[in-house]
Amino acid sequence: MFTRRPGSQRLLLPTLLLAMIGAVSASADGSDVVPTRDPATGLMSWKYEGDGLGIELLQVPPDFIRASYSARDLPAAVSEAVATRCVFGTIVRNISDRQLQYRVADWRYTAADGIEKPIKTKSEWLEEWHGMGVRFSWSILADDSVFAVGDWIQGFTTMPEPHGSVVNLRVVWSIEGVRYEKWLPNLQCAPAPAAG
Repeated sequence: MFTRRPGSQRLLLPTLLLAMIGAVSASADGSDVVPTRDPATGLMSWKYEGDGLGIELLQVPPDFIRASYSARDLPAAVSEAVATRCVFGTIVRNISDRQLQYRVADWRYTAADGIEKPIKTKSEWLEEWHGMGVRFSWSILADDSVFAVGDWIQGFTTMPEPHGSVVNLRVVWSIEGVRYEKWLPNLQCAPAPAAG
């Protein structure tokens, strides 16, 4: 049984606020986003796990995009539309014990100019490709998804930024109606292919 002391409520609220601010600022700096460099390829990846979400972003070089799209006999215009962007292979996992949902339309990124910009969704890519007469839906991360416990999905996340540039990505998800967001800072786009 809880007893209430006079003035205890006045102390409790500031203490709770300080604890909440401390928890938010502890992860707001991105220290819980783990970067890794593949020793064989030199490519970078970033991994975050928290609040029921597991997400990993891997640099995707433009030559890989061109080769994989060409192998599917897609027109050069389609592969160039993607290969000239900053592309991350994105793996999203539900690591919570409840249902998780995300919508790419809620995600934002910032680049050197500091302006928040939307991520181009799979539906937007498909509309563009269908306008070119291409019926291809593979590769881009699904617009939105609802995950049971342990479910995962993967696909490309694209941003119209130059190769080698640095972006910050804000991912948004919800678990049973509770909204979460996380900035993944200092993600470096894959470098441009070497000339020659």
